[in-house]
Amino acid sequence: MATFGTLLLFWNLVQSLIPIFTGGLCDRYGYKRTIFISTVIKSLGYLVMAWFHSYWGFFAGAMLLATGTAIFKPGVQGTLIKATNRSNSSMAWGIFYQTVNIGGWIGPLVALHMRLLAWKYVFYINAAVICCNFLFLLTYREPGKEERLARQRRLREGKEQQRSLVIDALAELKKPHLALYLIIFSVWWLMFPMLWDVLPKYVEDWVDTAPMVQFLFGAGGTHSGFWQFFLGMDANGQTIQPEGIVNINAGMIMLTCFLFAGLSAKMRATNSMLVGTAFIVVALALFGATNAIGFAVLAMIIFSVGEMMASPKFLEFLGNIAPPDKKAMWNGFSQAPILIGWTIEGKLGPELYHIFSSKDEFARQLLVGRGLSPEQCTPQALPIGEAFNKLVQVTGETPAHLTQTLYQSHHVGLTWYVFAAIGVASAVMIYLYGQWIRKLARREAGR
Repeated sequence: MATFGTLLLFWNLVQSLIPIFTGGLCDRYGYKRTIFISTVIKSLGYLVMAWFHSYWGFFAGAMLLATGTAIFKPGVQGTLIKATNRSNSSMAWGIFYQTVNIGGWIGPLVALHMRLLAWKYVFYINAAVICCNFLFLLTYREPGKEERLARQRRLREGKEQQRSLVIDALAELKKPHLALYLIIFSVWWLMFPMLWDVLPKYVEDWVDTAPMVQFLFGAGGTHSGFWQFFLGMDANGQTIQPEGIVNINAGMIMLTCFLFAGLSAKMRATNSMLVGTAFIVVALALFGATNAIGFAVLAMIIFSVGEMMASPKFLEFLGNIAPPDKKAMWNGFSQAPILIGWTIEGKLGPELYHIFSSKDEFARQLLVGRGLSPEQCTPQALPIGEAFNKLVQVTGETPAHLTQTLYQSHHVGLTWYVFAAIGVASAVMIYLYGQWIRKLARREAGR
C-alpha cells in the first residue's frame, strides 16, 4: 500500500496540476480540439499499461493516462458551464455527475471480470471504450465557438490585446473569494478520495461479505451470472469482491443523483456543501467503527448521499461566480484543491493504512509470535500479500476467526478517524466561508 501510495501521489499530481494551465488553453483554442487530443493520449496510456508489465512501464502508462485526463476535464466541464446558467446549473451538474457515474458503475464491474482473465484485457477494453469519443465528437457542437473565433479575429487584426495566460491566471488567483475557496477545498479533497484509494483494500482485508450474500441468496450463494456480474461477486457466487462494495457509490449516484440535485438546488451552495460534508464525515467514522458488512453498506449509502450534496456543488459554485470569458480557466482552477488535497491523500492514506490497518503486516507480527523467526517473515522470504495465508497454514485456524482476532487486537479504524477529523475541519471552514460570502453579498447589495 505504501508503494501504491507513491504511484497515486504522482498520478494525482499530474492529472490535477495540468488542468490549472490547460483550462485557459481550452478557452482560447476550443473545447472540441482539446477533447480530441486528450482522447488520443488516454488511449495510448491504456495501451502502454497493457504492453509493459514492469513497475516503471505501468508508471509511464499511468502518467500518460493522467495527462490525457487532465486535458479532458476542462474541455468537458467548460462545455457544461458555457451551456448552462444560474437557473438550471444545479440540475445540469447533477445530471452530469449522474452520467459520469454510469461509467463509474459499469467500468469496475467490467474490469473485475477482465482482470480475472488477465490484467491486459482491462486496459485493452478501456482503450477501445475511450476511442468511442471520436464518434461522439462528430456530433459535438461547441458552445461559445462564435465568440471565441470572433475574439481571435480581433486579436489578429490588432483590435484587442491578449494578455499572457500565466499573468491572466495569477491575476484571477489573487481574488480573495477565489483563493480562500480553493484553500478550503484543498482540505476537503484531503479527506474525500479515501473511498477509492483505501476502501477497496480495507474491504479485501477486513470486511467479510459472505453474510451479505447469504442474506440475499441463502447459504449456497448464487450461480446466476447476472447477479455475479452486477454485484461484483467471485466466480463461485459466495462473496462480493471489493469492486462490488465500492460500486454501491456509483450505482446510487447513477440512479438518484437527479433527486439530490433537485434538493440541493433549493439550498444555498455553501449550505448544500456543508450538509454533504457532514454526511461524508459520518460515513468515514462508521467505516472506522466496525468491519461488519451491513455497516459497511450503510456507510457507503451515507457517503454517496453526502457526495451528491457536496461534490457537484463544488464545481457549480465556481462556474457560477467565474467571469463569462474565463469559465474554463476557473474550472481549471478547481483542480488546484484536487492537486493539493488528493496528491497528499494519495500518499498519506495508503501510508497510514500500511501503518495502522495492514492485515499483511499484522499477520507477519503474529507469525513471529507463533514461532517463526523474524527473518522468515521478511518480504524477501514471504512475499507481500502472502503473510495471512501463511498464518492460516501455521495456526490451522479459519480465515474468518483469524481476521477477527487481528481486527480486535489492533486499532484498524484509526486510519478512518484521521480523515473523518479532517472532514470536520473542512466542514467548519465551509460554514465560515458561507457566512463571509453572504456578508460580502449584502455589502455589495447595499452600495
